Amino acid sequence: MAKKLSDSYLKPAQPVAAAVNYSAPDLTRHPPRSPRTRLGGYAHLPRLLDKARAVAAGKGGEFHYNCPFDQQFFSFTGIDHEAFMAELKKGRTDSQMLAFVRARSPRKPFEIASWSANMEYWVPTVPDTRAFFNDVHRKNAADRDDIGTWFEWLELDDFVTYGGKP
Repeated sequence: MAKKLSDSYLKPAQPVAAAVNYSAPDLTRHPPRSPRTRLGGYAHLPRLLDKARAVAAGKGGEFHYNCPFDQQFFSFTGIDHEAFMAELKKGRTDSQMLAFVRARSPRKPFEIASWSANMEYWVPTVPDTRAFFNDVHRKNAADRDDIGTWFEWLELDDFVTYGGKP
């Protein structure tokens, strides 16, 4: 452990062998990043990158690339999911993938901020989708009345799936 707080940031310790490796995540062992985590202002993008890297490496577990959440991102940015995956498979970092997105999407910072805020409050509206949402919510934490958005649902599902007790 660093003696000074600044050393923790300027001279970080080497990663522990069992630590999460976000360059090659294994989603059979740990969940992807929260959909709330942002990169370049985009909500969900870090989670999308984790899922894409894991699926490309055959370590996606139960996670799906180009799921409805991913499709929201691709629709908003105008980026083709296959082109995104092809670029990621070149070993690109988060910063390089953000540059890829910025080079291909005409979206302005205020549009990205608005879209990301909207995504945080996205709720299931179609009855069949709402039924699925409620079934999983009931299975994971029937007594929790604070799960109303997809982001809340995903975070709860990740927590429970990987051994957490709600």
